[in-house]
Amino acid sequence: MIIKKITIRKMQMMMKTPFSTSFGTLQEKDFLVLEVQDELGNTGWGESVAFRAPWYTEETLETNLHIIKDFLIPLVLGKEIGHPDDVSSLFATIRKNNMAKAAVEGAIWDLYAKRNKLTLSQALGGERDKIEVGISIGIHDDHADLVAAVQEFINIGYKRIKVKIKPNHDIAVIRELRKHFPDVLLMADANSAYTLQNAELLKQLDAFNLMMIEQPLAHDDIIDHAVLQKQLTTPICLDESILSLEDARKAVELGSTKIINVKIGRVGGLTEAKKIHDYCMEQGIPVWCGGMLEAGIGRAHNIALTTLPNFILPGDTAGSSHYWEQDIISPEVVVEDGYIRVPTGYGIGYEPNLTVMEQFMVDEMQFDSK
Repeated sequence: MIIKKITIRKMQMMMKTPFSTSFGTLQEKDFLVLEVQDELGNTGWGESVAFRAPWYTEETLETNLHIIKDFLIPLVLGKEIGHPDDVSSLFATIRKNNMAKAAVEGAIWDLYAKRNKLTLSQALGGERDKIEVGISIGIHDDHADLVAAVQEFINIGYKRIKVKIKPNHDIAVIRELRKHFPDVLLMADANSAYTLQNAELLKQLDAFNLMMIEQPLAHDDIIDHAVLQKQLTTPICLDESILSLEDARKAVELGSTKIINVKIGRVGGLTEAKKIHDYCMEQGIPVWCGGMLEAGIGRAHNIALTTLPNFILPGDTAGSSHYWEQDIISPEVVVEDGYIRVPTGYGIGYEPNLTVMEQFMVDEMQFDSK
């Protein structure tokens, strides 16, 4: 396939409710949607998951826009690409900027699947016709509000509950939830809010039968996590520390993690995400798909990835209505009794809703091959 045209749409959407973590609160979501077109007029869609500020990784929406426009598009526009895996090689000269790379590569994966009359799940080697999903709940200052929110999601059928924690908002929160929900699959996400000096505090979480504690220590650490894991019975799951297959290999060999959260944007695209999945499957390390508050296109990519066989833990891919009054795809992503049915249409299986996109679009840029 030859990439003849690429369109970048800069979007701004308001989430239904604010989402709070240890490093801030977000409600207005800015992101990029990419549309690639081949020589036959087929289109593929991708989404950049970088936030406006660099508090998850060093990337931001504006740095993604710069890297995509000035470096990545020139590497693929007008080029013949045999398979989406080739995109990683084309981008190899660009250091990091994984979320920017993933947005472009994801659109090409969608295009490839459509050209070959495959679902994106089939193109990746997925095996499921539905995926089990959990929910990620931001920090609530009031315990009663948090308990009510958890109860609501359990009633809907979500299979796993993830709650955010931070210093002075941790043990008491988990204790309260366990008091009300002794048997629910529960995990805590620290988003790098602690250090090894907090080991004694974190050891208290062992009493609550958690599935895992996610990324308790520094965002770029695997050494201290290995030290901490030796002191805990609760499995440590790494998120921000894993940017590549090599990071995953080193973390597993060091004993830094027993579970890995795979996020397409964080690791640079579906090709690298699949490599991490395959390695972890060989090593007996379960993986699950984390969320970045995606709109519908990014959510569709997560669904396809989660159909791979080693995604054996419920991910963060909640339904569209949890986040948005109206999503940018049709139909929207729907959760039924804790599951999302994998779409059967070619590519991502959801149709981008251009009318809705127009309502939320703040800028549009087009790039054509000569």
